[in-house]
Amino acid sequence: MEQQQREAQARSAENRFICSLDDEFVRLHERSCALLLLIPAEQLYRQPRVDHSGSKVSVTQPVYSCGEYLLRSAAAVEQTFGGITANLWDDPFEWTLPETLSTPAHVRDYFVEVEATRRRGFSLIASDDELRKEIMLPSGERSTLFALILETLQRAANYQGRAFASFRLFSDSRLPVV
Repeated sequence: MEQQQREAQARSAENRFICSLDDEFVRLHERSCALLLLIPAEQLYRQPRVDHSGSKVSVTQPVYSCGEYLLRSAAAVEQTFGGITANLWDDPFEWTLPETLSTPAHVRDYFVEVEATRRRGFSLIASDDELRKEIMLPSGERSTLFALILETLQRAANYQGRAFASFRLFSDSRLPVV
């Protein structure tokens, strides 16, 4: 038993970057699920108002609903790990439309699928050393696994942050802390 603990600790020390990245993705998933539970179904895809005065406002970036931002966050993860696991780099845009995932329950099911895909992707990375491997992206560019995974985490967290901000536009509820 003591030998197994030492081996597990050694593996954990060898794979601290994988473990840290994995932990961050788990927290991202849990925060999205927790926020989804707070959103009333009728507010999931409601477009936030950009200007309360009624005048036209020039917006340089589109303003999406809370649900759309959550879907974009999960879709970023799905696209990257679908590429890593099955070389399927398709943008999940078509199957993540609000018309397709019309209820919080459907969105939650999608989150579960994305998390399963992400876990499969991490299971293929045996050690921190493998994070240095370069892979070819659909754009033709090369990237290390580490850079790709970190960029995905940043992009997904950014979309999630926008979902939290959008949520605050229609709710005074306390945001989930995970």
